[in-house]
Parts: sequence; structure tokens; C-alpha cells
Amino acid sequence: MVIDFSSLYEMPRSFEKLFDEFARASKGGYIRNATAGLNIVEDDENYYVDLLVPAVDPKKIDLTISDKNLIIRGEVEKEAGKFFRQERGYGSFQRVITLNAPVDRDAVQATCENGILRVVLPKSEAVKPRKIAIS
Repeated sequence: MVIDFSSLYEMPRSFEKLFDEFARASKGGYIRNATAGLNIVEDDENYYVDLLVPAVDPKKIDLTISDKNLIIRGEVEKEAGKFFRQERGYGSFQRVITLNAPVDRDAVQATCENGILRVVLPKSEAVKPRKIAIS
């Protein structure tokens, strides 16, 4: 089972963002910070982490896995120009996914296609479902 506690780590930053957005709105502009939405799914063999990373160069995404966490860091580059409206965020982002079950760290794979980063975390043999023969 994988639980994403990154929202707790980001809570102080969320309040800071809220105050920044009020300040920007009062100055006549509105700019959103970069965020990366994710889904976490599992089947009998793997956990899958799908992270939205549109317009992010996969070479600029940093994946780190430890015994307890998968950390994904990246940055959405700020676009140049004079905007009439800007709704897409920019800046750095980080997601910390707590791994509450053992995974085979040596077999983790990551791909990025159509703006979606997919990280495949194979389950350790100890947590995979196993059929038991009845004698």
C-alpha cells in the first residue's frame, strides 16, 4: 500500500501560495505556481505512479527512491512574453510519495510519454499475493 503524504509537507507552502495569490490578484495579475497532479494505482505485481508533467523536459525530472519514499522533483520553465491571460503554472515542484510496502528498488522503471511520467514500482516478493495449495 502506498500513501501520499506530500500534501502535509506542502501545507505551510499552501498558505504562502494563498497569500501570494491574493497579493497578485490585487495587483491586477494572477499567476499559478507549478503543480503536478498524480494517480497511484496497484495491481498484483506493481504500484504505478502517474504524474502529470506537460511541457517538462524529462531530462529535467529528478527521481529518487529510498526505503520509505519516492521523491519526484522537476521544474516548469517560465514562458517569455507579455501575457493577456496566464493560467498554466511555472516553477519547481516536488512530490513525496511514502512507500508503506517494500518494493524491488533495483527494478523500478520510469517512462515519460504525452506529458505523463509513469513510475513502475515492482512489489517485493514478500507482499505479492500468493496462491496456497490445499492438500
